[in-house]
Amino acid sequence: MRLELQHLTKRYGDHTVIDDITATLDFPHVLALLGPSGGGKSTLLRLIGGLESPEAGSITVDHEPVPASGKSLRAYRGNIGTVFQSWNLFPHLDALANIMLPLTAVHGRTPDEARSRAEELLERLHLQGHGHKRPAELSGGQRQRVAIARAVAIRPKLLLFDEPTSALDPEMTAEVLEVIADLKSEGRTFILVTHAMNFARTVADQIAFLADGRMAEHGPAGEFFAAPETESARRFLAKVLRY
Repeated sequence: MRLELQHLTKRYGDHTVIDDITATLDFPHVLALLGPSGGGKSTLLRLIGGLESPEAGSITVDHEPVPASGKSLRAYRGNIGTVFQSWNLFPHLDALANIMLPLTAVHGRTPDEARSRAEELLERLHLQGHGHKRPAELSGGQRQRVAIARAVAIRPKLLLFDEPTSALDPEMTAEVLEVIADLKSEGRTFILVTHAMNFARTVADQIAFLADGRMAEHGPAGEFFAAPETESARRFLAKVLRY
């Protein structure tokens, strides 16, 4: 997978969140976006997913520019699976229906095809027996696994994970991270925003470090954790890996 950013800039009012980033990142399967809170990681992920539009610059994913609007943007989004930290499940639908919905409403699958795919994923993610439950009846870890199943169901070109464990306790965090690691072993390609440094070190092929809206450095995960190039990355790792 190749991600190309050219003079990418995003502002909210007078606040610049992404500040003129230019970079080319090649990664076989997993790119992790790391850095301090407020550094621009989640915003960059939303720009890559076509959920936000930049003020300036461009993004190319595997030589395909992210469209600005219209049918092309909707088609692009249809090939991206996104998992947010707050699950974003429909509270009035059960787990099975949450997974089926994008298959029938966006991708034109028949109800029988969508149900078969959803049931397959519920079983793979150890959620068999929970398909009839609404989100309020599930644990946090189960909700996040349903959200992952929904994202994977469409067989996306690219998966985006925005701090998928930040709202979970340690046990639930471990079970969700195990699912994400399994996705890599299946050959899935994804970009991950996370504060779980040891997990990022284990699962990521490439690291991009963002601070103050800029990409301070990027490179192979092993090299980044062993010898970060910039002072900002060294300070960040010294702080988050201290305990």
